[in-house]
Amino acid sequence: MTAPKALDTPHDVPGILGPAHRTATLGILLVVTLIAFEGMSVSVVMTAVSHDLDALDLYGLSFSAFLIASLFANVVSGLWSDRRGYQAPFLVGVLLFAVGMALAGAAQTKELFLAARAVQGLGAGTSVVALYVMIARVYPVAMRPKAFAAVSAAWVVPAMVGPAVAGFVADQWGWRFVFYGIIPLVVPALVMLVPALRHPAEEAQPPSGGPRSRPVAMTLAATAAAGGAGLMLFEVDRLHVAPLPSALLAVAGLAFLAYGLHRLLPPRALRLGRGLPTTVMLRGFFSAAFFGVNAFIPLALQQVKQFDTTTAGIALTTGALGWSAGSYLQSRRTADPHRMMRIGASCVTAGIVLSALSVLPGMTGWVAVPAWIVAGLGMGLGMTTVSVTALKQSPLNEQGANSAALSVTDMLGSGTALGVAGALVNVIGHSPEQIATGFCVISLLMAAIGLATAVLAGRTRPLSA
Repeated sequence: MTAPKALDTPHDVPGILGPAHRTATLGILLVVTLIAFEGMSVSVVMTAVSHDLDALDLYGLSFSAFLIASLFANVVSGLWSDRRGYQAPFLVGVLLFAVGMALAGAAQTKELFLAARAVQGLGAGTSVVALYVMIARVYPVAMRPKAFAAVSAAWVVPAMVGPAVAGFVADQWGWRFVFYGIIPLVVPALVMLVPALRHPAEEAQPPSGGPRSRPVAMTLAATAAAGGAGLMLFEVDRLHVAPLPSALLAVAGLAFLAYGLHRLLPPRALRLGRGLPTTVMLRGFFSAAFFGVNAFIPLALQQVKQFDTTTAGIALTTGALGWSAGSYLQSRRTADPHRMMRIGASCVTAGIVLSALSVLPGMTGWVAVPAWIVAGLGMGLGMTTVSVTALKQSPLNEQGANSAALSVTDMLGSGTALGVAGALVNVIGHSPEQIATGFCVISLLMAAIGLATAVLAGRTRPLSA
């Protein structure tokens, strides 16, 4: 058998939809699309879920549960895939995701729905990381950039049409069918991935020796971070019920969270050290500011301005359009990274402040549409710049660990902001007037985080820069 021809030029690189990789590519894209669609759809239907299950008090925690579970699963799945191959974690992750969707659709109580969201998060986090490893093992080196670009593109369509489709399904047949409708699509995705799953597992590689490559230590750190964050957010949500016990338990959760993050993030990250440490942390700041408001826009529009579910999803769709435009502009500009992050954070802050106007008396709720285009534009400019800058600042043998750290701060920032925002809604109240007040308070808090992000952008430059 002759050796395959070397791929020396871009024209020699086969397409990812060529005969050898077509089914694997389509399967991977379908899995990513399903996970992305679920993520973009839940925000739209959560108001209906809250009404049916009397779960408005768990509105924020339902998002946090998914994200915190994903944080834990990301770390464990990465270690598992590195040492035992991607096949088992991928299958386990997809199965958990499907089970979580079924549990959410069938949930008759808010507690079961919250547990279902956590199961979904475990499945999504496990399968996505294993999927990235699958790409690295199945595709030749020259084809991997195309495969990863396709995965990124697979998020675009769900971001643009997911909220509107989910709103239409919920209005016509009920919110449960938003969850049920995704489950059958898991089967063709797995069928298409059979060749990739049969790909022989590579021999286990020795760990790199760094502190963030030790499986036991990293698993304990992920457990401490996820468990601590979950405990902290649950008790913050109960502060209005039992102030002193909840405050003490929240502090305990914060201590566990700090212990885990100290080991999951680069050195000096929690102290916002110059250069890479602050760059990694800004990923979480961006996510906290944007997603802390994003999930509550449909709730505010439906409860305060009487939008239906389909119409309320339009604002989230426009945010995705702004995000795509920002990402494109970022790729075409050569401005200093810290300036690009500052511009992005300023746009996010401006969009958040403008969105608060949508719930004021005498103002139309449609103000949220241009506001969220501006906020999305800022996320496209800022988040993409953070990711590119972090990889540039990372030594070659730490790029994987720092990519995982970006994911940790991303999920933790989103999860924490959503949990705190949900607690504020519970404290202020659930009537339309109180929800309008709560949305304004949440917007001011997240705008402050956005402003802090713009200020801290200067610290992403190393002292030698």
